[in-house]
Formats: sequence, structure tokens, C-alpha cells
Amino acid sequence: MEKTLEVENLYKNYKEVTALRGISFKVGKGEIFALVGPNGAGKSTALKIIATILTPSAGEVQICGYDLKKEASKAREIISYLPEEAGAYKNLSGTAYLKFMASIFTNDKAQQKEFLDYAIRITGLGDRLKDKAKTFSKGMTRKLLLARTVMSRPKLAILDEPTSGLDVINAFEIRKIIKELAKEGMSVLLSSHNMLEIEFLSDRIGIIHKGEILAIGTPQELKEKYSADNLEEVFVKIIS
Repeated sequence: MEKTLEVENLYKNYKEVTALRGISFKVGKGEIFALVGPNGAGKSTALKIIATILTPSAGEVQICGYDLKKEASKAREIISYLPEEAGAYKNLSGTAYLKFMASIFTNDKAQQKEFLDYAIRITGLGDRLKDKAKTFSKGMTRKLLLARTVMSRPKLAILDEPTSGLDVINAFEIRKIIKELAKEGMSVLLSSHNMLEIEFLSDRIGIIHKGEILAIGTPQELKEKYSADNLEEVFVKIIS
């Protein structure tokens, strides 16, 4: 399988705390890979390093062959990151917000329109995009932010808790969008605490605890290996 992301022996130290202890994993083209673990396990730190927001203490990260230590600026052109606590500009309409974000991604007017049209389709919000973002529900805002994240069709979309705090319907709709993006060839690296979501979305899963990856596999492989009926049982057995 063609590799979009390769992480090798990644470490991150914060003074006296080691957040990552030599983690390694790969994400293929069009694959959805989930990094899951308890709070403080190192998930968000790993995602932020891959998103070029944090610098690793040691180890290698390559995105489509670009080494983040040497070619971070090139890697940034083909990735996009959605943090858990992201927000939109509340006094802009949904459409105006997406237009503004498209102008940040590219100076080319034709490409801006292409990005905007794609984002509008991804949101599924229709005429509500004419309204200011401050009138949007949390689910609508999350759809807007996801559309902003993927409008440039990045090679790798990094999604931290993409459905956090959403109701069942909005969470289901966002999961469907993520699935469709992967079918189009986009690679997705995500983190979530929702094991049902992880099982529905993910091609493979890495379970991380105290900065170390303890298991990697497909949902079915992990359930069989740990004699579990579901991923929650797998998670508890591994973490315990």
C-alpha cells in the first residue's frame, strides 16, 4: 500500500515529562487510522507533531516522502488539521468564512472557487451558510470546520475528536463525510474517545498509553487477538 504518513520512533519531552516514548506507525493512501487512548496518553501531542505545530524531541515523521525536520513547509501544503477546540469567526456568514479560508489556502481565484464549491458541498448546510456562524449549532459549526479542513483536498487530514460533543445525528453525518473523503483517496489520522465511532470509521487502530503504542491492528484483528466482543473491551484489557 502506498504510504501517506510514516512515523518512526517518535519521542516528545516536556522538561521532566516524556509525552511520547518512541511510537511508530504508518497510514496508507485512503486509509483511516485512529490513535486512541486515555486522557494524557499522548494522542494530541502526536497529532500536533504530525501537523507541524510541535517539534519532536527525537524520531522521524515523513508525509508523502517529505521529512518534517527538513521540509515542514512542503508538508504543510498537503496536510490539514482540525483541533478538538477549533472555532469559526462568529460574525461571518458560513459562506464568507469558507471564502476567507479558501483565500488563505491559495491566491488563485479559480482554485479558491473550486475549494469553496467543494466545501459548500461537504457541509451540506445549504441556505444556512448565508447565516452568521454565531447562529449555528455545535453540529453545524463542526461541519463548517470539517469542510474548511478538507476544502483543499489535503493528502492527509488530521482530525482530533471530530465529533466531540455532538448529538447522534450530527456525529453520524460527520462520520459519513469522513468515510467518503477516504474513498476519494484522502488519508485520515484521527483521535476519538468514542469506541463505537472508532470501530465504524477506522481501517486500523493504534492504542496508545503513557506515550507508548501497545497494539496496532484492524478492529477485527484486535477483537480476535484479545478475545473481546467490541473495541471497548479491547481497550480496557490493553490499558489495564
